[in-house]
Amino acid sequence: MLQIQFPARIMKSFFSMSSPPTSSVAFSTLQELSANHRGLAKVMLKKGKTQLFKDGSPMVYSGAVDRIIGRPPPKTGDVVLVADGSEKPIGWGLYNSASMFCVRLMQLEDEVMRDSSCALDMEKLLNRRLDDAMNLRRSLGLPSADTNAYRLVNSEGDRLSGLIVDVFGDIAVVASSAAWVEKYRPEIESCVGRISGVTYINWRPSIDILKEEGLDVSNLMNFKSCSHVEKVEVIENGIFYSVSLEGQKTGFYADQRENRRLVHSISKGWRVLDVCCYSGGFALNAAAGCADHVIGLDSSLAALELAEENVHLNNLDPGRISFLKEDAAEFMKMAASKNEMWDLVILDPPKLAPRKKVLQNASGMYRSLNSLAMQITKRGGLLMTCSCSGAMTQSGLFLRTLQGAATMAGRKLTVLRHAGAACDHPIDPSYPEGAYLTNYLLRVL
Repeated sequence: MLQIQFPARIMKSFFSMSSPPTSSVAFSTLQELSANHRGLAKVMLKKGKTQLFKDGSPMVYSGAVDRIIGRPPPKTGDVVLVADGSEKPIGWGLYNSASMFCVRLMQLEDEVMRDSSCALDMEKLLNRRLDDAMNLRRSLGLPSADTNAYRLVNSEGDRLSGLIVDVFGDIAVVASSAAWVEKYRPEIESCVGRISGVTYINWRPSIDILKEEGLDVSNLMNFKSCSHVEKVEVIENGIFYSVSLEGQKTGFYADQRENRRLVHSISKGWRVLDVCCYSGGFALNAAAGCADHVIGLDSSLAALELAEENVHLNNLDPGRISFLKEDAAEFMKMAASKNEMWDLVILDPPKLAPRKKVLQNASGMYRSLNSLAMQITKRGGLLMTCSCSGAMTQSGLFLRTLQGAATMAGRKLTVLRHAGAACDHPIDPSYPEGAYLTNYLLRVL
């Protein structure tokens, strides 16, 4: 066998390039940078708690903190170092003195080693993360000629925990659910304002969550960046929508985009029922997909007015699509008693389990609603059923709940598809709590 001998100096050079940096070099990076930031506090983690955050979990909960070094102590929104028990920094983040989430990590030590240009500088990091988020959406084909409603920043999925930005045409809606987001509002608005095509910014603080963050929320709603704009017209997969900027969440559920497209593709010739339809997203797609007849239900008059407006925007035949103000459970009970059946039923109720402690009660509600939906789905027909409750999705119990609903209804299920939010809603696997939407397409027998 032919053997090749390399000069010793080449081998030495090769190994020096390929060897990973030692921990002592990593330690010196943030430590040296922090020397230029007088008064920078250090949050010390308890023994055994470090690896979780080194692996990428962005939320340092108060129970993982051993002590805080620094005088005076840090204030909410301050940049702090996060360190292991030997005081070696593992990263840096933003402190909160009142929240159960003591620190939201923004950068880890190994990232700072590769590029220290944004280290300990939230304004520079915001610009970097917004650029990264925009580049990702462009690689996914967003925005496009037939879709200009999308999520630009998805909190932990885009490594900006507590910040959501949805873009609807020329308006960016910023949903704030962390104290640091409110502190850095001017910097965030500046970054978002640089996005091509964005003319207005609408700021929507999540009041209940921000209360838990320890903020005085009395003045948060006094100013909005584009208060004179109430509605905006957007397009998604070729279908037009009127979006109310005072509506639910950020005004439009872009997370269901790919699931709505599926409904469009399978509805031809079918009778379709869209339960909890909001502004008619699934119903409009079914009608545009040549369904024979579509009914949308919702208990909100404001939502149904938007849905009717969207029918006219898309020049759909009002004889084939209609919307009713009804309680979902009562309508389905009445329909079942009359033996009314649909080829496709879509059930997308509001969040029934906002927290784990109510999951058991919520499971019962999901089971009851789905049992009713199965009773009015013709045998061999399809049920698309959803849960937007993070507690339900993360528990993994939704399919078992659906099986229980099938038993109640005397039906048999086959799972055809299991999906979540659209691809512009990325999830960080080190923070599975970011997953909230579950969508099942079921065959009901």
